[in-house]
Amino acid sequence: MTHVSERSGAGTSPTGAGGDRQPWTAGTSRATRKRSVSYADAGVSIEAGDRAVELLKSKVKQTRRPEVMGDLGGFAGLFRLDTTKYKNPILASSTDGVGTKLVIAQQMDIHDTVGIDLVAMVVDDLVACGAEPLFLLDYIATGEVVPDKVAEIGAGIADGCRYAGCALLGGETAEHPGVLRPDEYDISATGVGVVEESEILSPERVEVGDVVIAMRSSGLHSNGYSLVRHVLLGVARMRLDVVIEDFGRQRTLGEELLTPTKIYAQDCLKLIAEAEVRALAHVTGGGIPGNLVRILPEHVDAVVNRSTWKPQPIFDLIQSKGRIEDPEMEATFNMGVGMFAIVSAEDADRALATLTGRGVDAWQAGEIIEGSGNVQMIGQHTRG
Repeated sequence: MTHVSERSGAGTSPTGAGGDRQPWTAGTSRATRKRSVSYADAGVSIEAGDRAVELLKSKVKQTRRPEVMGDLGGFAGLFRLDTTKYKNPILASSTDGVGTKLVIAQQMDIHDTVGIDLVAMVVDDLVACGAEPLFLLDYIATGEVVPDKVAEIGAGIADGCRYAGCALLGGETAEHPGVLRPDEYDISATGVGVVEESEILSPERVEVGDVVIAMRSSGLHSNGYSLVRHVLLGVARMRLDVVIEDFGRQRTLGEELLTPTKIYAQDCLKLIAEAEVRALAHVTGGGIPGNLVRILPEHVDAVVNRSTWKPQPIFDLIQSKGRIEDPEMEATFNMGVGMFAIVSAEDADRALATLTGRGVDAWQAGEIIEGSGNVQMIGQHTRG
């Protein structure tokens, strides 16, 4: 984070050091009847924001790339693009947030994982077109800047950037008293990546006979949490601190719901380098059908066989407690798959070996056939 919004300039403090402004009064006899009003009186603490930035600096430095110029605290982040690496470099950008998963984090007072979710939502969209994530800018809005809490959020963002291989170039921490409660916050980020023009992944590359490879999600990721909260915390009246036996390792509901989103960026870049990747689909809101369809040309269909994997127990819990129909589940949640890669049939084994070698749980989930640009979901998931 670069700075706190509406930072006071040097020498403009009403009474502090560095300036000689004094509270205005009509005369000395009325001085005791009117005192100076500060920004802190309105609920904004510049000092708390500065402290939060200081707590984050060491974490942010761990995300530094050689192309980064300068240090935190400037008005803009500077990044020197190495144009010698590309013939025709194309910049890619993506922006996103975490949504109502933040409500769970705030209820549990755990804030060091949602930053990873934030980075994942941005960089895995970037890599879907073949772009290498270069840097990310974050935005945190909160009712009250509590330095330690902001530092926890920022530390998660920095961790996510390290996992993705991109620099946390800067950002903004904004204090919004009267708009957000003191314990409330929202976060968003924008990322920028680069890809060689001739290597952009797109639907035009997808051919009949290609193989659909699935990469397992870490759970719910960051989508569908309004439905999750309605079903589990509302209808079923479950508590976040209750231990769910099916989750294993004495894991509570709240811990499961805060499982960070898997970041696939570096795995996908390695996959692109090692195999003939036609397209990538990041499975977010809209589920498998709603995202896989975005990378299909009009003359083919993707056939995905549900029997090739078993969704995590959290999906069964949500569906059973909410009595949710299968189509609604698949239109809302990733159902255990966070990313799809469409690869040539000849490179399918190599692609799977590459992902497995990187510790990614991946498998062949389907194929590309002649069609009209649709996703066909067949078979049934393994249960129990």
